[in-house]
Amino acid sequence: MCGRYSLAPEQSKEIAQIVAEVQARFGAASIHTGEIFPTNAAPILLPDGQKMTPKPMTWGFPSFKGKGVIINARGETALDKPMFHRSLLERRCIVPTTGFYEWDRKKTKYHFWLPGQDRLYLAGLWNTFQGEERFVILTTVPNDTIINVHDRMPVLLTDDEVMPWLHDTGMASAKLTALQPALEGAAV
Repeated sequence: MCGRYSLAPEQSKEIAQIVAEVQARFGAASIHTGEIFPTNAAPILLPDGQKMTPKPMTWGFPSFKGKGVIINARGETALDKPMFHRSLLERRCIVPTTGFYEWDRKKTKYHFWLPGQDRLYLAGLWNTFQGEERFVILTTVPNDTIINVHDRMPVLLTDDEVMPWLHDTGMASAKLTALQPALEGAAV
């Protein structure tokens, strides 16, 4: 599960550019930065021809039970679930971050990031609910970096996988169960 992530423009020029573009186009109050919580509005990246365009969206699909939100979709079963099926085929997005958080059984909070990188891209899906665009983060089985902290982790996208994720359904399907890159992490 991915229940929080970081969006720190001061740590990454690329993240700073994304945040600045969203704020210029949609207003300074259109997104949150810092630690991003479910139901916060945050920037996501959508395909725009052969480039990407950032846009603010709310994190979490409305729960089918009528209360709360669904913030993650299991990569292994997303295609089988009516809530995610069409989005996986037609509405994939990228969630730009500077890392994500997980908690272990002792409730110790850990921050994870890609070694040598100042940004981390997460695979996401989006949809519209009652006129509001919302996104979820796809998760998968943990790699060796995460397994001792949590039993799920986000699907991570390398720079080379970003555009194929948005445009290639075959690649996207394969990525959902692929081994994820090694990360660095620290208790916070």
